[in-house]
Amino acid sequence: MGLFITLEGPDGSGKTTTMRLLEEKMKQSGIDFIKTREPGGSPISEKVREIVLGIGNEEMDPRTEALLIAGARRQHVVEKIRPALQAGKTVLCDRFIDSSLAYQGAGRGIGIEEVLNINLFAVGETLPDITFYLDVDAATGLERIAASRGREINRLDKEDISFHDKVQKGYKEIMAMFPSRFKRIDANRTPDEITDEILKLILERLS
Repeated sequence: MGLFITLEGPDGSGKTTTMRLLEEKMKQSGIDFIKTREPGGSPISEKVREIVLGIGNEEMDPRTEALLIAGARRQHVVEKIRPALQAGKTVLCDRFIDSSLAYQGAGRGIGIEEVLNINLFAVGETLPDITFYLDVDAATGLERIAASRGREINRLDKEDISFHDKVQKGYKEIMAMFPSRFKRIDANRTPDEITDEILKLILERLS
């Protein structure tokens, strides 16, 4: 089986830039991998992404949101992630199950355990081997979003600071639940410093 790597972090943590740079550096290192994202990652799942993150769907019930994302995740796992892992490839995924635990479980107040159970039903045994958490405080993240011209602004970005604080606290709780899987990365540094640290840890794991 291949190695399943996920990147997590609050909005504005720099995941998009990190994913782009990490993809380049992993190619240079000769790693056989695929890059994907959530919500989305497969044709059906991308259609669900448009619904979940779409501006104008503010009336969506929190449980509806959680169930839609879990359904999209199931399709993504079956159609793309699991086949790649079975072929021995490394999978690099922008967000996965922990985002649901943080955003819907903590942020929406559904409950981390409740959302975890929904998602374990969806993904079965397909769980990340290692998760890099890009750590930056919620206020800084929102400032970065506001200053980033051309960045896609989605429905979750428009939530107020109290929501994003709950998300960040949720991530701290999730990291405590899965300490052997999570690697905290200081996201207050330059993109190259962040990606170099992550790449070093990936190469160590692959070796």
